[in-house]
Amino acid sequence: MSTMEKHLFNLKFAAKELNRNAKKCDKEEKAEKAKIKKAIQKGNTEVARIHAENAIRQKNQAINFLRMSARVDAVAARVQTAVTMGKVTKSMAGVVKSMDATLRSMNLEKISALMDKFEHQFETLDVQTQQMEDTMSSTTTLTTPQNQVDMLLQEMADEAGLDLNMELPQGQTGSVGTSVASTEQDELSQRLARLRDQV
Repeated sequence: MSTMEKHLFNLKFAAKELNRNAKKCDKEEKAEKAKIKKAIQKGNTEVARIHAENAIRQKNQAINFLRMSARVDAVAARVQTAVTMGKVTKSMAGVVKSMDATLRSMNLEKISALMDKFEHQFETLDVQTQQMEDTMSSTTTLTTPQNQVDMLLQEMADEAGLDLNMELPQGQTGSVGTSVASTEQDELSQRLARLRDQV
């Protein structure tokens, strides 16, 4: 097995690992949702809110892992083509050397930077990857939108058949552009659900 083939194997393995991490976050999200219900049943809104924030953070993290998995997969496919056609350039081989440790770290920012380097080695940088990168950077923020938290709390209360007595400050409104973000979140959630069904 050539060095490049070995690195290609590592790329494919990393994509699977990122996928596994997405599933892990998915489980965490479900666990947090169960805790929300319990807290609401006990009438402890403050604790329920904390679990709601955690659940949303886990959901966003799962989406980010899925996105990165797809991106690493796409790069692996390009490397595969380069190897098959014998078109591995010196600069591409150089990028590959720094790859293994980065992939093992499972650090999304580092992997993203590595994928950037890889993609610069390919003449055709597909638009989809760029869009993926743009949306990813917009969802990697650590802050949890409060309107999402409120919606999740309400959803859990409805499922538990309970009234949620939350006193929201007057005039509190969601941030601008949430409808676009939530539409995108919905689509990603559906994709996440479909992936779950396949497993």
